[in-house]
Amino acid sequence: MNKNIQLELYTRPTCSDCQESKKYLNSQGINYIHKEVSQNLELEEDMKKISGNRIVPLFAFYKKRFWGKKKLFKYFVGFENNKKEIFKILEQ
Repeated sequence: MNKNIQLELYTRPTCSDCQESKKYLNSQGINYIHKEVSQNLELEEDMKKISGNRIVPLFAFYKKRFWGKKKLFKYFVGFENNKKEIFKILEQ
């Protein structure tokens, strides 16, 4: 993955799609920031701002900017149905 791209993954422990997402990312050595929604309810508000809902897994891709700032450029809700698009970004 491009070093200027940051992935934040929002999950819940009871979500099988979330577990598959983490398993894949870890098996490929892909760095991501894991955000466990069930442990922090403020993250649900963040999810609503990003995608308009609270469905997990939520993949939020950010472009890193100067001085540590980041800008959301793409997000996906769900892993199984969005694999191709997620893989394209991860392969950059």
